[in-house]
Amino acid sequence: MALDKVTIITGGSGGIGAGCAKVFVEAGSSVIICARGKERGEALAAELNSRGPGSCHFKTCDVTQPDDLRGVIDNTVKTHGRLDCLINNAGWHPDHRPIDDFSVEEFKDLLQLNIVSYFAGCKFALPHLRRTRGSIINMGSLVAKMGQEWASTYVASKGAILSFTKALAIDEARHGVRVNVVLPGCVENSGAVSLPKELYRLVGSWSWADRWGSAEEVGHACLFLASEKAAFITGAELVISGGAELGYAVKQPLPSFPDSAGKTD
Repeated sequence: MALDKVTIITGGSGGIGAGCAKVFVEAGSSVIICARGKERGEALAAELNSRGPGSCHFKTCDVTQPDDLRGVIDNTVKTHGRLDCLINNAGWHPDHRPIDDFSVEEFKDLLQLNIVSYFAGCKFALPHLRRTRGSIINMGSLVAKMGQEWASTYVASKGAILSFTKALAIDEARHGVRVNVVLPGCVENSGAVSLPKELYRLVGSWSWADRWGSAEEVGHACLFLASEKAAFITGAELVISGGAELGYAVKQPLPSFPDSAGKTD
């Protein structure tokens, strides 16, 4: 799918953000990735620019600082003349702990990163997106709908993204701006591949696809949502999980069922 869009991706230097950047550049988009790590971000931008056909530029940005976000957005519009899509992706999953072991300050810091930065990005980008009748894609998580053990703070932040998306989609419909949320399940990253083999395989078995997802698969879903092919989709929650939320148990390959003669397939 070709997509000539000017797109900002927060947290775009690694993980799902990098997967989105790769897919959008391959589709011909002008992509701006922003993150705190300059070396990693510049290396990814150089790699994607060598492939084309789109382009990728890196901007240093701490999304917990609203002025940093405003600067990236304003610079993008000044350089490219427009903004078509914002992918709010930057975020963090703390280690698993019961609520007793989280401080109030830790929770506030997590909300600043995982949801307040989304609010700020949307607020600063919307004046430009209204002019292009563009779109916003917020990166949520499957656990926003399911919950997760020892992750009350993270789940709360992702649940807020889900609700925020739906409310903003209503408000921005009058301006022709679509707002959707993507809910990934288990997606491979550098931490996943370093897991012990048995644990890696077990987590993969939680989906009916019997594997982990890839960052590029999430990127392709975002590419669709950013395109005109999704012009009638707003306020939607797109789950990308291999069916992990379906059924009650750990997923395993389905057994063969006996036919009426007692034989198996």
